[in-house]
Amino acid sequence: MENIERTVAASPARVWQLWTTGDGIAQWWAPDGFRTDVSTLDLQAGGELRYRMTAVAPEQIAFMEQHGMPLSTESRKVFTEVTEPTHLAYRSVIDFVPDHEPYEQLTIVDFEEVAEGTRVTMQVEPLHDEVWTQRLLDGRSNELDNLAKLVADE
Repeated sequence: MENIERTVAASPARVWQLWTTGDGIAQWWAPDGFRTDVSTLDLQAGGELRYRMTAVAPEQIAFMEQHGMPLSTESRKVFTEVTEPTHLAYRSVIDFVPDHEPYEQLTIVDFEEVAEGTRVTMQVEPLHDEVWTQRLLDGRSNELDNLAKLVADE
């Protein structure tokens, strides 16, 4: 598992709300240059999160086209653990990699109250190769930066 950590200037309850509601997710979930639209969110073990991520910035559109990837993809996650407001775990369906069979990838997220707000720790199961794993880690890091910026601006 790879670890990513950020401390954000908000309470665990606020971070949980941003992480577990459609409106919250839409505000920060996508990496820069993408938009996220949530269609389903059933926050319980076995429940599903479905959303569409769409490239909207010219640089990301060009990257997706260059790599033969669609500009918009539907993503699906199945929650495996939900403990409000401290812990989430979910399996992502990885079905968007050209010329690669779909598979699942586990992410575990912990929210810990600290003096500065909330420490968010993500444990991310690697993808099928180092290039795609680094893309995943870069995307998750960017999303956590977006979350930190969002709560700092409130």
